[in-house]
Amino acid sequence: MKKTAIVTGGGRGIGLAIVEHLVNAGYRACLIGQSPEERYAEAFRPLRENGAEIFYFQGSIAEASDRETFVNEVVSRFGRIDVLVNNAGVAPKVRLDILETTEESFEYVLGINLMGTMFMTQAVARAMTKQDAHDGRRGVIVNISSFSSTVSSPNRAEYCVSKAGISMLTKLYADRLAGESIFVYEVQPGIIRTDMTAKVTEKYDRLLAGAEFPIHRWGLPEDVARAVMVFVNGELPYSTGQVLHVDGGYMDVRSI
Repeated sequence: MKKTAIVTGGGRGIGLAIVEHLVNAGYRACLIGQSPEERYAEAFRPLRENGAEIFYFQGSIAEASDRETFVNEVVSRFGRIDVLVNNAGVAPKVRLDILETTEESFEYVLGINLMGTMFMTQAVARAMTKQDAHDGRRGVIVNISSFSSTVSSPNRAEYCVSKAGISMLTKLYADRLAGESIFVYEVQPGIIRTDMTAKVTEKYDRLLAGAEFPIHRWGLPEDVARAVMVFVNGELPYSTGQVLHVDGGYMDVRSI
């Protein structure tokens, strides 16, 4: 039986790479994003030509009505949700020192990154608890956070706070849902080559060449997608709340 995966923000970058890996593994992919589907037509075309089933819903995870409509539509169409990947996220529109940043920027970033992830997970988890277990699992949830959840960047405080909050959500939902046979994990990317990092390429080029990064290259969206699939494929059946760093060794060996 074909399984169903939701990927938030799956139209480009890390999200698109995750979608590609999921459909190649036989999943149908259900995506929610704020832009019209036409924006991603070229990205989706080769996947659909190869038989991938992609359902796209235009909406914002920051809006309760959009979340509810989307999740209900997925369940109505496909009967169940096997995987949720919380990937959607934004950076501040303008990087400002923590002494200068605004309430509007804080609300914008946390509204999508943290509140949206919190309540999208809640809606999907409620649906998962009502479905039968397959292969010992009712569902798998993977949160895409960042090494910014622990690494300080005072010129984008709202982003760091939002990602730290996602790390706590991983713990909370892993704790609450383990008894429901729903397992929750987290992938923390480091410096990944995406639209979000394109504006600071020179800065990150210098950092990646330094001693703090044992692997001296940019991370790729595919690196993150491969990590997600470790959890999706059930390779760690006796783990929940697990955090996997995809950061060139920065978090785990930089103190050596």
